[in-house]
Amino acid sequence: MKTMEIKQLLQRYFEGQTTVNEERELNAYFNSGEVAEELKEYAGFFRGMSDLKSSIRDNTLEKDIMDYIRINEPAKNPKRRWLWQTVSGIAASVILVVGGFLFYQQQEQQFTDTFDNPEAAYAYAEQTLAYVSAKYTQGLSELANFDKLQIAAEPLHQGFKPVNEYLGMVEKMHSTNKAN
Repeated sequence: MKTMEIKQLLQRYFEGQTTVNEERELNAYFNSGEVAEELKEYAGFFRGMSDLKSSIRDNTLEKDIMDYIRINEPAKNPKRRWLWQTVSGIAASVILVVGGFLFYQQQEQQFTDTFDNPEAAYAYAEQTLAYVSAKYTQGLSELANFDKLQIAAEPLHQGFKPVNEYLGMVEKMHSTNKAN
């Protein structure tokens, strides 16, 4: 078998795409002793694989491992799970009852006025609205610069237009050359 064919088979083998017959060919090649110099590094791997396949399976070792896992695996305690579910259910019920009580108590509470004098309330409201209006106007004044920014960016938009036209011409020439 040629070295190139072996390299291709090795590539497919390590990608997991070989058939059983192709794997037998690889095993036979690497165990034959007539391995190309550049592929000698894989000979040990295939010899080891052949040794593993031919070794006798030790059932007692497997049984010992499974026994060890069973002994050391934490036991699932159904009582703890039941206790956890009960406690979390009670806690959820308490939260619902307390939340309902607080909501009901808030609904019962009557709204109280903060001002006894309607003129004083009107003056305070007017003062508050004037403050909010001043802050709002101050914020809008910053947006006045936005028009200046748009005017300054206009040459950039115009600058892209010739470039886009040139690219369109290049694409047309390319598509006509492809068609020919």
